[in-house]
Amino acid sequence: MDTALTLTNDMRLVLGLVGFVMVMFLFERIRADVVAVVVLVVLGLTGLVAPEEIFGGFSGNAVISIIATTILGAGLERTGALNRLASWLLRRGHGVEQRLLLLTTAIAGLNSSFMQNPSVMALYLPVTARLASRTTLNLQRLLLPVCAAIVMGGALTMVGNSPLILLNDLLVSANNNLPSGMATLEPLRMFAPLPIGVALLLASLAYFRFYGDRKLKEEAVGTAGTSSAIPARTESYFANTYGIEGEVFELTVSADSPLVGMTLGEAEALHGAPLMLALQTGNDTRLAPPADMRIWVGSVIGVMGKRQDIADFAQNQFLRLSSRLRHFGDLFNPSRAGISEAVIPPTSSFIGKSAAALSLRKKSGISLLAINRDKKVMREDVRKVPLRAGDMLVLHSTWQDLAATAKNGDFVVVTDYPKGEQRPHKFKIAMAIFALTIIIALTSRLPVALTLMTGVAGMLLTGVLRMDEAYASINWKTVFLMAGLIPLGWAMDSSGAAAWVAGHTVERLPEGLPVWVLELAVALLTTAFSLVISHVGATIVMVPMAISLALAAGGNPTAFALVTALSASNNLMTASNPVVSMITGPANYSARQMWRIGGPLSLIYTFVVVAMVNLMFWWSSRV
Repeated sequence: MDTALTLTNDMRLVLGLVGFVMVMFLFERIRADVVAVVVLVVLGLTGLVAPEEIFGGFSGNAVISIIATTILGAGLERTGALNRLASWLLRRGHGVEQRLLLLTTAIAGLNSSFMQNPSVMALYLPVTARLASRTTLNLQRLLLPVCAAIVMGGALTMVGNSPLILLNDLLVSANNNLPSGMATLEPLRMFAPLPIGVALLLASLAYFRFYGDRKLKEEAVGTAGTSSAIPARTESYFANTYGIEGEVFELTVSADSPLVGMTLGEAEALHGAPLMLALQTGNDTRLAPPADMRIWVGSVIGVMGKRQDIADFAQNQFLRLSSRLRHFGDLFNPSRAGISEAVIPPTSSFIGKSAAALSLRKKSGISLLAINRDKKVMREDVRKVPLRAGDMLVLHSTWQDLAATAKNGDFVVVTDYPKGEQRPHKFKIAMAIFALTIIIALTSRLPVALTLMTGVAGMLLTGVLRMDEAYASINWKTVFLMAGLIPLGWAMDSSGAAAWVAGHTVERLPEGLPVWVLELAVALLTTAFSLVISHVGATIVMVPMAISLALAAGGNPTAFALVTALSASNNLMTASNPVVSMITGPANYSARQMWRIGGPLSLIYTFVVVAMVNLMFWWSSRV
């Protein structure tokens, strides 16, 4: 390989785009999917990628596989598979902490081999909440081990996480720029990384069994009162954690009340006002009424709070207090409505907007009661607070409205609540289709995307999932992010930018450096990138460079690429990993905890990946 490759204008432009992507992802001034679309357009306009190929990422196997795994996961959830799993775990755990923890993390890791990591974590949040509410385990001791197992289990198959799904497309595109005479790089089979995934999952289980769980126990003792809280729909939990009393009263507005003519928002701003959750005026009865709804003589307000505080407010405002729910009894029935907790994921469109700006009550029928951010509970003017990723929201709504709003993926509900339409009678059909999909993947040479779509078609035809539900389950932000950045990987190859970087890197390395040391360096560099930019971005930037570096150093390009793709998911410390961002709020993890417990595990991950990849390719060369 020519290490004296000249830096051309095309290379400069591609490397500039890579720098732009990294800076935008790091400072989050522009949404990640918007950045991807901008990069896509620039690559097309500058001719770095041919106009007829620029949108190829949208039809690539990687994007189709992402869509298919998401839909398959939604089908399994719709049949109640996860609820059955929680019950099974409780039965098999027999009340023994370590056994229950081991079973839960192991099963979560196995689940992540065929579903996207954030989807698995979203499904396991209510499962772990249910387990925590029925055992002595708290969420701090459950969520981080489950999160780690999900990340590790994603390496069991080529569809377990986004970087591995991307890898095959990047390997195929690299063939266009290989030196003459070089054997083409073959896409990896569905279960190619299985030995690596098994080793990673076992390492994670052992880590928490002998070290991590003990450290989490110590942290829990040091922060008594913050880690024992568990999301469950109980009055005592919300009273202790948020100061929200669960008792509900009715206040009837008299002709002398100063509230007459006020909007609900104005009434809420009054000193000592309780949480106002419902309003009836004439025949119009609303749970989570909009802030601009007017209060008139005879209106009835459904409020929540301490009895004495509400009695004082009623006396001051000339309201008639009743503890019997004559008007709102049906609305406040626990089987129909109640308090819940939800986490804002990093992909949410709610980020940067307040509940007032989103019109949560008016559009979704949901009242925001409190926000838990960085262990600080906010109760005052919460409707005006801009939301952030990782915020824990305390909501009151009907379960139907909650489920309908949660479908958009703007928040993940961690409270176990009665969901929308479930199809438990389709459970056996869904599991049979899923098993058949796996058998086809094991026994045929069909592309992974086609195999997964076969399962999707089966679930749609048998009524496990409706087409509209399938559409709603797809995370379009992830689709656009991947499809927009894939051409950047092509441009890294075709422009020679990856080869230039690799060539200059090799020139500066000591003579005779073992290949595994280079792989270790690539793994650590990719991990460092993944801490500040998305795992998708780290994969697309680093895989072409890793392949070029392998060619320059005489290593195996596929092995280097596999190490890179696996390392892109090796982030158990920062919120740039969407799975990590989903657990920090519910379990009140501090940044110090994440680094102290996740940091050593990430180092173990790196060494296991490099060792297993080399062992696997050495063995395949011997057979």
